[in-house]
Amino acid sequence: MDRLCLPRLEPAGLDGWMVRLFDAIEETNLLWLTALTHDCEAAFGESLVDLVPSYTTLLVIFDPLQISAWQARQRLAKVLARLAPQEGIGAEGELHEIATWYDPSVGPDLARVAELSNLTETAVIDAHTRRDYRVFALGFSPGFAFMGLLDERLNCPRMDTPRQNVPAGSVAIAGQQTAAYPTATPGGWNLIGRTSARLFDRNRDGFSLLKVGDRVRFVAVDRPDFASEGGDTAPVPACRETGR
Repeated sequence: MDRLCLPRLEPAGLDGWMVRLFDAIEETNLLWLTALTHDCEAAFGESLVDLVPSYTTLLVIFDPLQISAWQARQRLAKVLARLAPQEGIGAEGELHEIATWYDPSVGPDLARVAELSNLTETAVIDAHTRRDYRVFALGFSPGFAFMGLLDERLNCPRMDTPRQNVPAGSVAIAGQQTAAYPTATPGGWNLIGRTSARLFDRNRDGFSLLKVGDRVRFVAVDRPDFASEGGDTAPVPACRETGR
């Protein structure tokens, strides 16, 4: 509990409060943030509009026609006063195995990551597939899941110049995080492979394949298996990084 000595309530517009529980990203944060999410749902009831969890914070959006900002703050203060991680809540999460083709043609930054990590490309792939990742937050684009934590050896900065178009399914890393792009968007993360998984589908209940608290395991597959699952094998041009 001593790690939770800094809860701060920060105003987020006329209808929201940002609850900041931690300053550092750690997997154990999720136990507290998940418990806080459940407690806020019970405390706010119908006056709650949305809850947006992240690595260290929870954004609480309420209906200002039903509850004032000051009343919302008082409710949050009461929730925080008795907050404790609840056994079992957010501890496991659904496990998703994401088949991924790791290849320079679809992961043009694989060599860059290997160089910065002082590893071979094979060792980068092995390190990326060796552990399960927790989904900490959804954002940036629909279905985009921020996952962590990476093997420390793979901790690489974002690209200096983001790509204007990152193909859907691109598997990438940046800092302590990894992700897969649900749709084609601009992006500055290091691309190391591609998955055929449909991460965002308007015909799926909830749209997003991944949810906060879920676990993800990337599984390496070869090109034929990737293509047989409908994966897009079109190559991605390498990005020229100045000064690297």
